[in-house]
Amino acid sequence: MIIGMSVSAFTTFHVILSLIGIVTGITVVFDMLSAMRRNGWTVLFLATTVATSVTGFMFPFTGLDAPGVVGIVSLLALAVTLLALYAYHLAGAWRWLYVAGAVVALYLNVFVGVVQAFQKLPSLHRLAPTGSEPPFVIAQALVMAIFVILGILAGRRFHPSAHTPA
Repeated sequence: MIIGMSVSAFTTFHVILSLIGIVTGITVVFDMLSAMRRNGWTVLFLATTVATSVTGFMFPFTGLDAPGVVGIVSLLALAVTLLALYAYHLAGAWRWLYVAGAVVALYLNVFVGVVQAFQKLPSLHRLAPTGSEPPFVIAQALVMAIFVILGILAGRRFHPSAHTPA
């Protein structure tokens, strides 16, 4: 049991948080490309992405492994993002630190989603049973390339003061 839930129920809860974080994160990043920031979407993205990382540490601990490192990096990126947005109000360099932190946190959530897809979906698992075969590597390289491009574009275009809806 984890926080009063069976491991299966907790895993489902964790996955739902992750999926909400991915969908809202995509919305937030695409808003950045239009120099917009919608507070509700942003709060939901940040809250569910933090919750995804935190709940990831609640599974039975078997030592620091790759998922643990991804969780730590995600929480560090989210800490910068939260500071940039709520403590420094996107002033000066905090604007691009916010963009970078949000994009990195979303990327890491998607990265884990791709790993899980290759581990859990039989059709993908057959293509890359160990997670080191070309289909897996190509998928992760494409995801990274997409996020690098989105991050650069968002960093250049996100100037929310003139375009943020009330």
